Amino acid sequence: MTKLSVNINKIATLRNSRGGDTPNVVQTATDIQRFGAQGVTIHPRPDERHIKYQDAYDLVPAIVTEYNIEGNPIKKFMDLVMDIKPTQVTLVPDGDDAITSNAGWDTVANQSFLTEVITEFKRNGIRTSIFVDPDLKMVENAVKTGSDRIELYTEYFATAYQKGNLAAVKPYAACAQLAHDLGMSVNAGHDLSLDNIKFFAQSLPFLDEVSIGHALITESLYLGLENVINMYLYKLEK
Repeated sequence: MTKLSVNINKIATLRNSRGGDTPNVVQTATDIQRFGAQGVTIHPRPDERHIKYQDAYDLVPAIVTEYNIEGNPIKKFMDLVMDIKPTQVTLVPDGDDAITSNAGWDTVANQSFLTEVITEFKRNGIRTSIFVDPDLKMVENAVKTGSDRIELYTEYFATAYQKGNLAAVKPYAACAQLAHDLGMSVNAGHDLSLDNIKFFAQSLPFLDEVSIGHALITESLYLGLENVINMYLYKLEK
């Protein structure tokens, strides 16, 4: 079964909009796991506009499943990850002004840099994943960095699927197969939702984990968080 990690950035955004501590991100993470999710994801950014760096520390005792921290490996981010030592760190090439993640790494042009960063994380026992576009060349070169996993950037699929283009999943399936053949595990995330997750998960031969935040949280406003968690788990069964 594909694991579900819930990104709680949007919970922090809602909290920050009022300047208090409601909704509480630690309680949300606790409940998400209690409802059945197999992991919690955060993506702190330098301006701390949603998840704050202190949140990353506060969440440590609350996360008893998998703790995934995403981000661009600038020094502040790397220091945070090395201090906390989460289950997994996902490297994302975000610019400081990016509203959300909008591209994967060029693993060819950045091979040396990524290798250096990943070597340091792995030396500290942290599983690593590289955010990549569904491009066979990027996947093939990702393995040269020493990363344990790739995370496929799924916005292209989600946009095409909404328009009825089911063939858009084929490059993702090919990348998942190649990653598996090269000894890497496969994650995926960005714009996956209740509408498209079942088709996507069933179309990829080797999909270890999905990280879902924006869609899941907005769907939860209508359907209830526990219901949505269980609906995702049901759709991810193979």
